[in-house]
Parts: sequence; C-alpha cells; structure tokens
Amino acid sequence: MSAPVVELVGLTRTFPGPPPVHALDGVDLVVRAGEYVSVVGPSGSGKSTLLHVLGLLDRPTGGDYLLDGVPTSTTSERHRARLRGGRIGFVFQQFHLLPHRSVLENVLLATLYSGVPRAERVDRARAALERVGLGHRVDAGPTTLSGGERQRVAVARAVVTGPSLLLADEPTGNLDSVSSAAVMDLFDELHASGLTLVVITHDPVVSARAQRRVRISDGLLAEL
Repeated sequence: MSAPVVELVGLTRTFPGPPPVHALDGVDLVVRAGEYVSVVGPSGSGKSTLLHVLGLLDRPTGGDYLLDGVPTSTTSERHRARLRGGRIGFVFQQFHLLPHRSVLENVLLATLYSGVPRAERVDRARAALERVGLGHRVDAGPTTLSGGERQRVAVARAVVTGPSLLLADEPTGNLDSVSSAAVMDLFDELHASGLTLVVITHDPVVSARAQRRVRISDGLLAEL
C-alpha cells in the first residue's frame, strides 16, 4: 500500500461567533500517493475551508495535518510556505493568469519560490505546457485563449514544480461542457502518470471521474 500524501487526524476549524461556526468538525482523511479523490458537498458544507487547510492557506483550530508525513498544523509560516511551493499544485475555478504576461511566463512564475533550479525553469515550463497540449502557444497572451485553454495553462502552472499533491477547486466551474470534458480528460492523464489529485466540486459529473469520492456536510466527512 502506498504511503499517505495527505493525513488528517481529528481536524477541526472553528470560526469565532457568536455563534461559533464549526466549519470542520473532527475530520479524518487519508489520501495515499497516486489516489484521485473528489470531495463533494453543498454550499456552506466546509469544502472551501477543507481546501484552504489542505493547501496550507489556513491553519486548523485542532487536530493534525500531515503532508507527505510532515506535520504542518503548528509549524512556522516559512516552513509551510516552502511546503506549499514545492509539494502542492493549485487549480482554481478562476484561472488567475496574469493578462500582460505570456503563457510561458505565467507558468514560469510558479517556479520562482519552489526550489526549481534557475537553469531548469524554462525547460520545465515548456515541458509542462507540452504536457497539457499547449506547447504551440507559449508566446500567446492569456486573453487570446479560450476558457479551456486558460485552464490548461493553469494546470501546467500547477504541475511544473513536480508537486506530490494537486488540489483543484471547482476546476470546470467556468467552462462549457466540451472544455470541461477536456480538462477532466487531462486530470485522468495526470492521475494515470501517478500524480495524487484531490478535486473539490459540487458537480456530480466531475466527481464521478475520480477513483474515490468523499462527501462533506456540516463539516463532517463520509466516504461515498
């Protein structure tokens, strides 16, 4: 059995009130290397809070979060930033591409704080764009691309550093059905190559593409 990439043990996240909001309530979750997991749930269920904790963008109130076996809940912000930059790739509903930078430059930005040697950065960025089928658009501006192409650039940016975990938050939320299917096909290819994926979504079609499904409701997780 492969080692855990993500291990949550009794994780809680409470926001002060009144009344206090228990966004995550004693969450236990193990995601092993190479797994493809979708997290589904209604609005207000705790999906976004879970994503922020998994991505080291927020700290839990209690419990433990181990990333690749490394405890993260109480470690320093500098260490958390280093883990986030080197081990986690993000894909969001909004593409978050800089409009006045080329496609290649947008992908290169992800390598600046990740530990990728300077001499390797351009080659790594070009290879990531080839991987998502956009090697021919390296000099294009994001505003000249379709929504599906922009999301593929975002995926290239997420994987260029060689992360151990890819986190996606509603990755098809801004796409038409054809572009959505193309992005999900790309996720299938990434999974087949051995990447660990956690996709947070409300879309049952997107969720069904995952190897394993988990539902969150009122801050509690349950396997589907």
